Amino acid sequence: MARAPRLAAGLALTALAIWLVVGRGLVNYDTLYALVWGRDLAHGNMPDYDVVLAPTPHPLATLAGVLLAPLSGAADHGVHGGAAVTVTLVLAFVLLALLGWVVYHLGATWFNRGAGLLAAAIVLTRRPVLDFGARAYVDIPYLVLALGALLVESRRPRAGVPVLALLALAGLIRPEAWLFSAAYIVWLVAAGERDRRRLAGFVALAVAAPVLWALADLAVVGDALYSLTGTRHSAEELGRITGLSEVPLTAPRRIGEILREPVLFGAAGGGVLSVWLLRDRARLGAATGVLAVAAFCLLAASGLPILGRYLLLPSMILAVFCGAGVFGWRELPHDHPRRRPWAWFAAVTVLALVVFTPAQIDRLRALRHALQRQDQIQADLRALARSPGAKVRGSCTPIAVPNHRPVPLLALWLNAPPASIITAQDHTPVRGTYVTPANASVAKDYILDPRDSNQRIPAVPPSFTPAGGNATWRVATRC
Repeated sequence: MARAPRLAAGLALTALAIWLVVGRGLVNYDTLYALVWGRDLAHGNMPDYDVVLAPTPHPLATLAGVLLAPLSGAADHGVHGGAAVTVTLVLAFVLLALLGWVVYHLGATWFNRGAGLLAAAIVLTRRPVLDFGARAYVDIPYLVLALGALLVESRRPRAGVPVLALLALAGLIRPEAWLFSAAYIVWLVAAGERDRRRLAGFVALAVAAPVLWALADLAVVGDALYSLTGTRHSAEELGRITGLSEVPLTAPRRIGEILREPVLFGAAGGGVLSVWLLRDRARLGAATGVLAVAAFCLLAASGLPILGRYLLLPSMILAVFCGAGVFGWRELPHDHPRRRPWAWFAAVTVLALVVFTPAQIDRLRALRHALQRQDQIQADLRALARSPGAKVRGSCTPIAVPNHRPVPLLALWLNAPPASIITAQDHTPVRGTYVTPANASVAKDYILDPRDSNQRIPAVPPSFTPAGGNATWRVATRC
């Protein structure tokens, strides 16, 4: 079998296996807005960033929304956007598989196939990674691009353009890639690159992402720094943890939540042993890990929220070093005095991984249950919009929901601008259609984020009349 078809088949099978583990997927809030904004752009309208708690606009995600816009406009009994959501979820699982593929090849390139296989297995069995992937967060394609750049450099030292091109794409998703591009150019110069024409091309690639991002913000809202200031404002409004002083306590805990204790143990030992005994193999990975943490610190210092998914990149590097902790000793000569102690450390790490496997399985079961529950709630909401004579898509407008969580999904389904949907936490509806959870359990499982400062579900105004519903949602109207 040729290499490309073999890779495609491998990715498809891995994506299918991941889907069988988690059971289903849901497109998250930020990515839903990317689909809505992409639809608007494809129809010749500027995206509306001035909505309640609008997420940070990521240019590459919005471009994907533009490409999927024909599917967002495909109506099904008056409900739009279903095909775009489905394709997004399929891509999300393929990207998870691709992430595992890149991590495997990093481990295999730096150390050996055993290290790569273990690192990929670790990554694809961590609940946060699968959770973010199954919900189509933009952080997964960012990881694929950033780690892909690292893989290219690992195989072709001082590759230049391919590395910076991948980082430029990554920089249209997350700004940390800008720092990686700058650091890479500095390293190329330090390594002896002196060709001015090549260096000019490198700099052009490095600045492309921040310039394009700023131009996109400038074109939409007239403020080139909107993404930065808007994210700061949202972090303050949602009560997110911010600030450099919070990093020493928060970052290690978040990385631990991603990888768990046995992997951290293996990564710590594998990192120390490989940097000490396999320095040439470990140098690039160690430097990248340090740079990724430094980039995270810069984001925290700039007032952006300290979120676990922002630490996925250093976590991926640590997973590779855990693979080195278990299999790196095989790269030492048979008579090396440190080979046997390293092998004993590997055995202890494997034992810890095996002992903690039942707990990891429980976490994956909990993820599967959470996704199943939320998928059912979302399906019930869609059923309200699909039912004949449904008030949710009828003439009794505007539509109101308790908080901002259901807004982009309804905007996509109903082919409506997000600003046309009222959030009752911010404005009490006086007329129209009010869609609210049927009980507190639905609110907790679907529309309330435990980190949100406002946990209130506004009651249906007494002037509204019950107009139907189902097991998880209630509809009231005043037309």
